[in-house]
Amino acid sequence: ETSPLVVFENIQGCSPKCLRMLLENISGLAVDDDFTVEVIPEINVAVATFIKSIDTEELVKKCLQNKRIKEFKITARLLELTQSIKAENIPASVSTDYITIYFESVRNGGGPVSDVQLFPEENSAIITFCDHKGNT
Repeated sequence: ETSPLVVFENIQGCSPKCLRMLLENISGLAVDDDFTVEVIPEINVAVATFIKSIDTEELVKKCLQNKRIKEFKITARLLELTQSIKAENIPASVSTDYITIYFESVRNGGGPVSDVQLFPEENSAIITFCDHKGNT
């Protein structure tokens, strides 16, 4: 199964709005309707999540061949699928049972949880799913 997530690195020369427009032009899809982009400015990275089912491997190839992407020196790659996520800003009073039930909720995009590790000193938790499909 191919990841619906594409990582764009070295984005410091390209504004988030510009990157979204570039992705619309390259993919033929619409931002917000077909994909979302989360920018992580601290590490000059953006992650595009494709809501609409597309061949993300083909999209990465198109991006790497795109004249504008090359001009900005942006690189693109698939984000590997994982079974674990880190949740942050968790109130100290929240139990592992509550976190498990929350992340197992289909309405929240979750799936069966196999483990929850709480880190109260960081107000965070690592949630491990039975398979990678739960971590959306």
